[in-house]
Amino acid sequence: MFHPLSLSIGLRYTRAKRRNHFISFISAVSMLGIAVGVIALITTISVMNGFEQELRARILGMVAHATVSGAGESMQDWPRAVELARQDRRVLGAAPYVEREAMLQGARVQGALLRGVLPEHEPEVSELADKMKAGSLADLRPGGFDIILGKELALWLGVDIGDQVTVYVPEFRTTPVGVLPQLKRFTVVGIFEAGMQEYDLGLAIVHMHDAQRLLRMGEGVSGVRLKLDDMFQAWHVARDLADRLGGLYRVRDWTRDHANFFRAIKLEKTVMFIILSLIVAVAAFNLVSSLVMLVTDKQSDIAILRTLGMSPATVMRIFMVQGSLIGVVGIVLGVIGGVLLTRNLDLVVAFVERSFGIEVMPADVYYITGVPTMLDRGDVGLIAGVAFVLCMLATLYPAWRAARTDPATALRYE
Repeated sequence: MFHPLSLSIGLRYTRAKRRNHFISFISAVSMLGIAVGVIALITTISVMNGFEQELRARILGMVAHATVSGAGESMQDWPRAVELARQDRRVLGAAPYVEREAMLQGARVQGALLRGVLPEHEPEVSELADKMKAGSLADLRPGGFDIILGKELALWLGVDIGDQVTVYVPEFRTTPVGVLPQLKRFTVVGIFEAGMQEYDLGLAIVHMHDAQRLLRMGEGVSGVRLKLDDMFQAWHVARDLADRLGGLYRVRDWTRDHANFFRAIKLEKTVMFIILSLIVAVAAFNLVSSLVMLVTDKQSDIAILRTLGMSPATVMRIFMVQGSLIGVVGIVLGVIGGVLLTRNLDLVVAFVERSFGIEVMPADVYYITGVPTMLDRGDVGLIAGVAFVLCMLATLYPAWRAARTDPATALRYE
């Protein structure tokens, strides 16, 4: 007999052919339930990670990781800010910008965010150049008063390349007929598609010098945008830059600009994790029932072991070993199945679409036509750990009941 004794007997009970096949069936169902629960958890969390990563990429493709802007007034020393930012090894790119809310008028009227950029430096901080559907960033010429619109914004205004739109900004000028808002006609030279309505319907791009003239900012800008090698260090890098510049500046980063959005995704992910964990919990309840029936079936064996001097704690560990072994096998099968399903989810979705003649994510409704997934080792480890804890908890009552077996009562009718 191998040591420890509880492990040896527990493994022997697992390998032994049971007289009661119903107990074996319940154990197999428990193992299968645990595997299915783990597969569902891994796949669902991976899909949610994929959607979060896709949305984050789309958002950060249009906005900078961080910005340093003037507090209540324009930033006049932006060339120095750009130079200092580029000296930081954590900064991949830096570019000035001008930003203000505006009203655009074409066939209809629509409010949008007017952003002035330098076309030669914009690719350093955003992916706008890669998202152009018509025209290019190079078509923005200083003094030409050209404008690039989001696809949805252009459709709503009823304009296309070569058409003109009137831009109204909240800057007022005094004329002989009274106070009038500042306005200017711009020529549409490009259309982009970011894949998010927030930008496709609410963003217009002009040359920075034209924005400065329209807003009467002189040589000042709204701030400096930064792109970093590590997006999660955005706040610290921007704050360091503001400290080196001296004076009073406002620091913003992508986590704060879209805090509610990513907080909602995290909350949804947590809720889905808790809900799907109930599948594993149900399988653990099945494990409880199978172990209780096994303890009842092994009453005589337990009694003999107790009369030979085995302690109640050792008996308890025997059935904990058996229950945990069933759980571990189910978890391993679930992890393997979940990883395989996640990595081949596109093929599964395509098969379902062909078989049932449906389109899971129609291109005319969703910007994302596939099912993005991102398999995270930490999430897989957490899921496996939670499942193992539930399985171990499920073994406590049957094992405790086995340890309380009275040898005299169990052997009375043997």
